[in-house]
Amino acid sequence: MAPSPPHITARRGKFITLEGAEGVGKTTNREFIRRCIEMSGHTVIVTREPGGTPLAEQIRGLLLERREDGMSSDTELLLMFAARAEHLARVILPALEAGAWVLCDRFTDATYAYQGGGRGISSERIATLEEWVQGALRPDLTLLLDLPVAEGLQRAGQRSAPDRFESEQAAFFERVRLAYLALAQQHPARYRVIDAAQPLEDVQKNIQTVLTDFFATL
Repeated sequence: MAPSPPHITARRGKFITLEGAEGVGKTTNREFIRRCIEMSGHTVIVTREPGGTPLAEQIRGLLLERREDGMSSDTELLLMFAARAEHLARVILPALEAGAWVLCDRFTDATYAYQGGGRGISSERIATLEEWVQGALRPDLTLLLDLPVAEGLQRAGQRSAPDRFESEQAAFFERVRLAYLALAQQHPARYRVIDAAQPLEDVQKNIQTVLTDFFATL
């Protein structure tokens, strides 16, 4: 019998996700968002996907290693959700149940963008795994940092040697970007798209405005 999906009966914490393709500035802005949440008086747990627990980080290593270039799309998808199930059970759900806020660098929307848009796996297959692993849990707010693909890849290339995903061709990332923008249109209540091509100061002003508006709804 399949296990019951995770469930929160009285969630007091808020779940914020940060999304975007390569080179959009998630790492830099993740710290800024953390400070904004803490300054609003909330405890925040910062984590990432794939990863977030020792086991999930091991799965992340498999997913990102260049030596795994021959991995099938289905294997990639299932590993993503295996890591996510562990992450939810060990980190995200306990934190939310305890009243903490969780800021996650990528979550299931990244699966729709990368494995769906990028690899061509149907949204219906991803949605089946999403429902099984997450139950009713969805982010309360998603910040999408959006940047033209060429600029993002140029930025990413200046950081370090490319991992298995970063080694994909530009066409792959064009599909990823379009999938993200489609998700933003499908879920306007929780998505906020930030133009990451702006100077960092302007990007962070926009992020702060989004967060201030979100805090005001609580």
